Amino acid sequence: MRFLIFFLAILTAHPVWAGLPVPVIQALRDADIPPASVALYVRQVDRPQPLIAHQADRAMNPASVMKLVTTYAGLEILGPAYSWKTEIHAAGPIKDGVLDGDLILKGYGDPALTLAGFWELLRSLRNTGLREIKGNLVLDRGYFEPSAADPGAFDGEPWRAYNATPDALLVNFKATQFGFRVEQDHVVVVADPDLPQLKAVNRLELRQAPCVDWKDRLDYQVTREPTRYETEQVVIAFNGSYAAACGEQTLNLALLDDSGYVFQLFRQLWHEQGGTLAGTLKQGDVPANARLVLQGNSPPLAEAVRMINKNSNNVMARQMLLTIGAEKAGVPGSVEKGAAVVRQWLGNKGLDFSELVIENGAGLSRVERIGARHLGELLVAAWHSPVMPELMSSLPIAAVDGTLEKRLKNTPVAGSAHIKTGSLDGVRAMAGYLLDRRGRRWVVVFVVNHAHAAASHAAQDALLQWLYDRN
Repeated sequence: MRFLIFFLAILTAHPVWAGLPVPVIQALRDADIPPASVALYVRQVDRPQPLIAHQADRAMNPASVMKLVTTYAGLEILGPAYSWKTEIHAAGPIKDGVLDGDLILKGYGDPALTLAGFWELLRSLRNTGLREIKGNLVLDRGYFEPSAADPGAFDGEPWRAYNATPDALLVNFKATQFGFRVEQDHVVVVADPDLPQLKAVNRLELRQAPCVDWKDRLDYQVTREPTRYETEQVVIAFNGSYAAACGEQTLNLALLDDSGYVFQLFRQLWHEQGGTLAGTLKQGDVPANARLVLQGNSPPLAEAVRMINKNSNNVMARQMLLTIGAEKAGVPGSVEKGAAVVRQWLGNKGLDFSELVIENGAGLSRVERIGARHLGELLVAAWHSPVMPELMSSLPIAAVDGTLEKRLKNTPVAGSAHIKTGSLDGVRAMAGYLLDRRGRRWVVVFVVNHAHAAASHAAQDALLQWLYDRN
């Protein structure tokens, strides 16, 4: 015992570990993570100086913790009650429920236009009395600059929904949800929405085995072929194995191009509601002679921020950044415009983050950077902001929901920490607020950039528990 106490005393006295709590040091050493790869910042919200500032000024990759910058900026710049609109225009006369011309959908970047929301929008359109469209469906996507990003460039997974790129007319996050379930001696695969240009080929082998890393045991190949609707026929073949113990699981993929997805989804839902569409898909601006038939409005921005941070939704965060750019720097919205507005907003608050690098505002990046100190100062500023309740309520709660649902269960910290997490290969991060046992509120930032970063959760949790119990 005396040897252990002596050993820990040496550890905490060493310059590279100075100022760090012993449980954190132990957990980092157990994970073989050197102190040079770690940045921490801990500060009481009503105190001017931090309790811990370890490598706090080093520019670090924050992964999805970058969403804190984007969502806090959105709440203050656009306002928590801001609402995105989606317009439906008619380019031609409507008589007896028949449109003799094109129908135009114009998007304004709504990040939360889900499948249910799109169905409700088309239901409202049917309730105007329109049932037959003799012309084409025209998509106006000019509110955002066209994305030149390759969805597979980040990690070679172009079909995964988390890699979906932003679009002014984003519907259902471009996602198709594939559900997997076991029936007797085989695996059933179901697509939702089950669009006509999408075909799933099921070659999965059912295995009587534990459910471990089920996605890694799943293999799929995607092929595309042109169709007469200026969209593509997409075939996805599922191979590999699926363990019976996995029960029901889901996998979200973004397989279809932006416009083709919206067009085919419109045709399917419109037909289900008794409508007809004679024409095909076209792209273009709303004509000068068109008239507005219907306008749909999103839930308030505060609800979108909650969806972004609780579930760490990448494409929604990217939509937020582009919306900031379009609203404050002019249409079309772009990453460059959005990042410039965010920097100006920070400067106006006296927050000069010289190391800040914004590539997309979502943290799905190898180049985005921010220091732990500046993340902490951002959270302190947010605590004193009128939008603090909206931002804080959007953060996952330890052992309760979101990305923290399974962490810190059966500990005193459960329910007392509102923390945004971030995860990439070689990156683990957390930033947010902790209410300790004495009722003090703390800002906590912990970022690891190292090959063993995935093993740093124990150190993060140790910091939260140490801080919660601190006298």
